[in-house]
Amino acid sequence: MEKDQNINPEEQDDEGKIPTNEQNSEDQKNEIKEVTSEEKIKELEDKVIRTLAEMENQRRRFEKEKDDAFDYGGFAFAKEALNLIDNLERSKQILENDSVLKDTDALKKTLEHFDIINKDLISVFSKNNIIVIDSIGKKLDPNIHQAMMEVENDQKEPGTIIQEIQKGFMIKDRLLRPALVGVSKKTESNDEKNEENIEKSDNK
Repeated sequence: MEKDQNINPEEQDDEGKIPTNEQNSEDQKNEIKEVTSEEKIKELEDKVIRTLAEMENQRRRFEKEKDDAFDYGGFAFAKEALNLIDNLERSKQILENDSVLKDTDALKKTLEHFDIINKDLISVFSKNNIIVIDSIGKKLDPNIHQAMMEVENDQKEPGTIIQEIQKGFMIKDRLLRPALVGVSKKTESNDEKNEENIEKSDNK
């Protein structure tokens, strides 16, 4: 009777029963299970989100590679085809400098045919998004021009392209070949030239 009287009323449940240690342990296990389930669901959601993001990135990479292949697939062929224009230009210059053919009707007709062929080649290139780089009179742009020489010229601002040695080309927004050019520079006075020569001799 004394043991029953020492039981704390707060430890009794709604039905007046005293909770045992086994019941308390079972309740704690249930709480752990509930927390673990929520964490697993959250972990699965994160994995699904990451997987979807990776799939989207792969899709975008594939689309870009496909577009690049379509736009620039003929890059190597186009670069080789530029040799046709170069050879045509060289042949034209050789004929123009031939003293035997100079000022003859045969030379004039031949050069006319060369110009027609050159225009046709440029037209075919343009239809395939291969564009000639505009150089003469432009400021030197190291992204598309390559300076091969400097020419004294006070009528143009320094760095202006006044001579084109070899034509440059773009394929869409990508550089196919830089234009080889000569740019203007300020005319040096005799004093400046003497100082430059002295510096060169000192450096030897």
